[in-house]
Amino acid sequence: MASKSFRIGLLPGDGIGREVIPAGRRILETLSASLPLSFSFTTLPAGYGTFLETGTALPPKTVQTLRSECEGALFGAVSSPSHKVAGYSSPIVALRKQLELYANVRPVRTVSTAKQPIDLVIVRENTEDLYVKEEKTFDAADGSGRIAEAIKRISEKASHRIATMAGTIALRRQNIRSSSESSPQAIRSIHSHPKVTITHKSNVLSQTDGLFREIARSSLSESRFKEIEIEEQIVDSMVYKLFRQPQAYDVIVAPNLYGDLLSDGAAALVGSLGLVPSANVGDGFVIGEPCHGSAPDIEGKGLANPIATIRSTGLMLEFLGEEEAARRVEAAVEANLVEGKVLSPDMGGTSKTEEVVEDVLRRL
Repeated sequence: MASKSFRIGLLPGDGIGREVIPAGRRILETLSASLPLSFSFTTLPAGYGTFLETGTALPPKTVQTLRSECEGALFGAVSSPSHKVAGYSSPIVALRKQLELYANVRPVRTVSTAKQPIDLVIVRENTEDLYVKEEKTFDAADGSGRIAEAIKRISEKASHRIATMAGTIALRRQNIRSSSESSPQAIRSIHSHPKVTITHKSNVLSQTDGLFREIARSSLSESRFKEIEIEEQIVDSMVYKLFRQPQAYDVIVAPNLYGDLLSDGAAALVGSLGLVPSANVGDGFVIGEPCHGSAPDIEGKGLANPIATIRSTGLMLEFLGEEEAARRVEAAVEANLVEGKVLSPDMGGTSKTEEVVEDVLRRL
C-alpha cells in the first residue's frame, strides 16, 4: 500500500506550548512506523513572544506557509495579555479567521472504566457572535457616565455550516461506534445512537439566537441526518444539565460564546484542561490545539501535561481522514490513564512531561 504523506505546521507559541508540541510530533513519527503514513514538519512563529520580537503575533509568512505547504497544524498555547496592548491581537483567533476554520471541535471524555463515563463533543461556531470584536465606548447622553456596547453577529451561512459539521460528526461517531462493536481492542462508547443538542438563548435573544436555532434545526433536518435525534437546550439550563447529567449528551452545537463557556466548563468534568483536546476545522484545513493555556507558573519545569496535545494530534488525524491512526492514539492515551501510574502533577501524579510522552509512545 502506498504511503500517504502529510506536511504538518508546528506552532509552539508561548509558555508550555513549546514543551508539549514536540509530543505531537513524536506521536506522528511513531505512527508512521506502523501505518502507511509519512509526515514532514515545519516549525512556524506565532504568539505573544513573536509579537514582542517582531511587532506581529502572526507573521504573514506563517499563514502563507500553512496555506501553501501544509495539510494540517498543531498549535501550542498563547500568552495573551489581560490588558490592552496596542497592535496585539490573538494569533489563534486570527488563524481561525484567515484560514476559515469555522468550527472548534472539543471532545470531552473520561476513560471507559470511570464510574460515570462521559463521552461528548462540543462543536462551537468559531467566526462570529460577540467574538467579531466590534465594540465601542461612548458617553451617555444624560451625562450619567460611559456606555460600552458590543455587536453580536449571527449569520445564516455560519449557522448552517456549524450545524452541518455537528451532524457530520454525530454520524461519524456513530459509524465508529458501530464498527468498533466487533473489535475487542476498541474503546466502548456509552451512546447507542447519534444525537445533536442545539444550544441557544432564543427565549431572550429572539433575533440572533433565534436565527441560529432556526437554521440549525433546518440544516439538521436534511435527509442525510435522518438517523440523528435532534433536541434543543436553553444555554443556562444547558449548563445545569451538563454538570448534572453529562452522560445524556453526545454532540452539542452552540454559537461562539456559549460554546466557549461550555467547553471550558466541561473540561472540569474530566479533571483537568490538560486532558482535553480541540481542533479548529474548516473545509480544507485543521489545526489541533490543546485546551490549556500557556501556564507561565509551570513553564520550563517539565510539569506540563502532554495528553491534551497528544489527543489534539489524534483529533487532527481524524479530520484528515486517518481514523485508524486517530483510534490508535486515543487507545494509547486511554491505556496510560486507566493504568494511572505515569501521570503529570495536575492529575495527581509525579511524572514529568517527557515520562508521560514516553509511556504513551510505548503503548503505540
